[in-house]
Amino acid sequence: MCRNCTNYTRVSEFVIVGFPSLQPEYFVLVAWLFFFLYVTTAVGNLLLVVMFTLERSLHEPMYIIMVSLALSDIGFATVALPKLIARYWWNDGSLGFHTCFFQMHMIHYFGSLNSLILLTMALDRYLAICFPLRYPTMMTNQTMAGLTLFCWGIAHIFPGISTINFSLMPFCGPNKIIQAFCTTMSLKSLVCVDTSRQYSLAFAVAMFILYVPLAFIIFSYICIVISVLRMAKGQGRMKTFSTCATQGCIISIYYIPRFFVYVTPFIPNLTMTPDKSIATTVFYSLFPPVINPFIYCLRTKEIKQIFRRWLQKRKGIPDNDDEPNHGRLDSLLLGDSSHLPWH
Repeated sequence: MCRNCTNYTRVSEFVIVGFPSLQPEYFVLVAWLFFFLYVTTAVGNLLLVVMFTLERSLHEPMYIIMVSLALSDIGFATVALPKLIARYWWNDGSLGFHTCFFQMHMIHYFGSLNSLILLTMALDRYLAICFPLRYPTMMTNQTMAGLTLFCWGIAHIFPGISTINFSLMPFCGPNKIIQAFCTTMSLKSLVCVDTSRQYSLAFAVAMFILYVPLAFIIFSYICIVISVLRMAKGQGRMKTFSTCATQGCIISIYYIPRFFVYVTPFIPNLTMTPDKSIATTVFYSLFPPVINPFIYCLRTKEIKQIFRRWLQKRKGIPDNDDEPNHGRLDSLLLGDSSHLPWH
């Protein structure tokens, strides 16, 4: 690779290779897998958006966050998966130069946005459970909508800096991207000059946008557990720990694999094969959007009641909302932060 060249032919397109060791006979099967993941992500999250739009009872701060997360997941899947599906379905992995950088920006943008949304979600739960009397005045729908718009806007800043820096660098030879989509790490090896400074800056920014929110999320969970231990007893405590464990698993899937992928180049004796690196990236990028609707929404009592009411209307069964209101603490932690389990 030409590292000191001054005269070079600018690369006009890049080619997504995907898994380099994958045999061609498995291409169609992999394409169907990614197509299934895309449809599941889009339909599941779109259903939540439609439900929020139609049901005024869901117009509460916590559900505003869930809709934001659902839209972000749909956006990420739409940016990342169609070209990957085309790569394995029709052997079409080519992306124009600027299209690749647009995809790179949006991939990192939605990653940053999800981190900020998880931060906002943790903040909402922390205020609802640790400051229950002040919560209704501190976190209104208008406040949450403002926070959400702020997250969607500010998430462009850090990925934008990295995208502009790399788009201005010379690409003068290889154009095959050994990754599932265009990212800073996958393009770094294709640049004709030393990228250590730019990559170190991108790495520092990524660590900041990912792990500063994570630090607050951990802090908020500790405070939530302490508050519940003081106020709830028996079954309520078990539901709290169960819910925290479930969400902790999702948060771990989102953060821990990212950390290993980012730090691998900086640890001399730690290496990952291209296939393992791609599989890890695909896992932490696509698994949370698929299961988020089930973890964050479909386990909440209010949404299950709405589904039940919709099904009863289709079958002509009279609506019955007189059932006992059990599981309020679990509902609170997973979605409804407007009611308190100890009231």
